[in-house]
Amino acid sequence: MTHPLPFKLKIQIMCGDEIAMGPGKADLLDAITAHRSISAAGRAMGMSYRRTWLLVDAMNRCWQGPLVATVPGNQKAGAHLTELGEQILAQYRAFQCEAEEAGRGAFAAISGHLLDAPRPPKRSEGPARDTPISEA
Repeated sequence: MTHPLPFKLKIQIMCGDEIAMGPGKADLLDAITAHRSISAAGRAMGMSYRRTWLLVDAMNRCWQGPLVATVPGNQKAGAHLTELGEQILAQYRAFQCEAEEAGRGAFAAISGHLLDAPRPPKRSEGPARDTPISEA
């Protein structure tokens, strides 16, 4: 998702204390669709095998049905999004677009106060040394 304005919205859908869907999980679902493999999707995203499977497991436990299905076997092994997974991903991406559009109006109200880049940090001078330090 491109950000023509200097703001970024991060939408997370919660299921209890678990993140059921967020930008990273949506990207993982896109990668699973592209690679037809959970492991390959994780590698493509620079994630460990364990982390990738934990994210898929969390998504599959948070919705009424699994979002990702696996097919065991040597020649036809792989993974794909379920019908529910495709629906949730499409609706989440639409939600992201709608939120960004809504954010444009709110951002316009404050953007005039935003600098192009942050000022450099102020140096800490420490305590003033107006008086000489006496030896004991």
